[in-house]
Amino acid sequence: MKTFESIGLRAVKFLDPEAGHAASLKALNLGLGPKGGPVTSDRLRTTLAGMDLPNPIGLAAGFDKNAVALAALARTAFGFLEVGAATPRPQPGNPKPRLFRLTEDEAAINRFGFNNDGMAEIGLRLKKAQGVVGLNLGANKDSDDRAADFAKVLAHCGNDIGFATVNVSSPNTERLRDLQGAEALAALLDGVMAANAKLARPVPVFLKIAPDLSAEELADLASVANTSGLSGVVATNTTLSRDGLASRYRGEAGGLSGQPLFEKSTRTLAALSTQTDLPIIGVGGVGSAEQAYAKIRAGASAVQLYTALVYGGLSLVEEITQGLDRLLARDGFDNVAEAVGTDKTPWL
Repeated sequence: MKTFESIGLRAVKFLDPEAGHAASLKALNLGLGPKGGPVTSDRLRTTLAGMDLPNPIGLAAGFDKNAVALAALARTAFGFLEVGAATPRPQPGNPKPRLFRLTEDEAAINRFGFNNDGMAEIGLRLKKAQGVVGLNLGANKDSDDRAADFAKVLAHCGNDIGFATVNVSSPNTERLRDLQGAEALAALLDGVMAANAKLARPVPVFLKIAPDLSAEELADLASVANTSGLSGVVATNTTLSRDGLASRYRGEAGGLSGQPLFEKSTRTLAALSTQTDLPIIGVGGVGSAEQAYAKIRAGASAVQLYTALVYGGLSLVEEITQGLDRLLARDGFDNVAEAVGTDKTPWL
């Protein structure tokens, strides 16, 4: 499988990045992906906001925007999955090209703009989900009330998901990040929590934040998170920063993900962890067991990845989870939860 995957990774690099990603999803659904299921052990099993996970390594939103490969992804090593973002109505997103591989930097820039099939189609697919599957909630670009859109998607899909993530931190929908301001965010979350309370089984709700917040903005956001009824925070989304990039695509507009984001996103999560007791999912630049472990020791209760799969394939997830297990054993931790937040100092 590893040899086939290596051939496939080389082949898709000759395709337009967005076409290559679509081909990867089709290959998964044809049974050409890993089939071993979630990697687990006594050290890796953990609880996140009341959800029992076989391991703390998850798939970040964006890889399977429309929940079209849920069955295949459930057979991979991931401990949990997140799909979306989903908006109330289908929307095409921004004009193409809108995805760029920065191979020299092991990174990507995207400006998709919440392209998706809409909550009705995605909701039907979520009914068949296995394992812990969350949904990233988004807003339509032309909505008259973007704040209300997040609650609409949760109300429609909430009974078929394990958790929800409020995404007000994508840089690719104009003025969306304005909703991260304390007053606007509190009002938005009030609506989401009201919709959640009406579900047959309310779900954990997370907030996904940007890595580009000032210290004051982060403190304001933490204050809102602590009083809003959230179950946790996802830190972080993509960045607008372009520091130190080598690729010819470095000037493209959009959100940067991958290795260049690792330090910035980890510093954000470490700082946030000093301002909240809520569990944090660490995202940004994770491509190895060592990087996943660093995020956990900086304060993350779980970790997500996506861009690293472009360069390492889905077999990378098994390598990371098994490597994390070894690192925990090396340092004398009986369970991953014991390691959370034990080495924040380098990041503060």
